[in-house]
Amino acid sequence: MIETGLGDINAHFKVYIANRPNFADFQTTAKLTPLGRGELDAIGKACGNGWRKVFNVYAKVLFALNCEDLVSVKKATTWQEFRDKYLLQAGSNTSLLFTPPQLSNDDIHIVMGKTYAKSLGLPLQWINDDFAIAPKAKLIVCPYFDYRQLSNIKIVTLVELIRQQSGNHNKTTEHL
Repeated sequence: MIETGLGDINAHFKVYIANRPNFADFQTTAKLTPLGRGELDAIGKACGNGWRKVFNVYAKVLFALNCEDLVSVKKATTWQEFRDKYLLQAGSNTSLLFTPPQLSNDDIHIVMGKTYAKSLGLPLQWINDDFAIAPKAKLIVCPYFDYRQLSNIKIVTLVELIRQQSGNHNKTTEHL
């Protein structure tokens, strides 16, 4: 199966979502499309606040992770700058995928939403009501990327799980 979504075609940090934005040809595309500057904003304006929240929370997670081995955020001084200038663009090492995970040991896989994760039939170990892991696959299930579902305190939990899955345990969570 070909990965379909938005972002860097060589990304090793992959987030999976059950729906697609109703923008351009994203409803029917069967490829991974790197975005250009300004396109996240255009998608947010055309598709509504829900998509803006997804992009905002995605950027906040990566900025809080602050792990150069996974995704470089050093060029940005804020999560907003990272979102606008780098997120889901070529060379960013980030993707937002509309297709189910194709698991590999080299990639970090984040599945948004318990309902979507359960529909995939993955072998998961639930940590609590919000988070699950599939350790051998470097896969984490977390709440949907929305401020109410994935609050700042839950972002901290997600960041710690990402560090555990990737082997980067020694950093502190910053920039929330």
